[in-house]
Amino acid sequence: MQDPAKLVKVSVVGTLIVALCCFTPVLVILLAVLGLSALAGYLDYVLLPTLAMFIGLTVYAVLRRRRADACRAPGASEAKR
Repeated sequence: MQDPAKLVKVSVVGTLIVALCCFTPVLVILLAVLGLSALAGYLDYVLLPTLAMFIGLTVYAVLRRRRADACRAPGASEAKR
C-alpha cells in the first residue's frame, strides 16, 4: 500500500506541472524549438483532461491522508472497543 503523504506530493507536483503547461506558453515554446509547432493546436485536448485527472488525484490523496491520520490518532483504537 502506498504512503498517503507520498501520494499527495506526487499529485501536487503533477498538478503544478500540468497547470504550468496549460496556462503559460512553456510547452508551446518547447514545441517551437523542437520544430513541432504544428502540434500546439492539439495541446488542449491532452492538457485539460490531464489537469482534471491530477486535480482529482490530489483530492483523493488528501482525503486518503486525512483518513489515515484519523486512524493513527491517539484514542482511536479505544473508541472502537
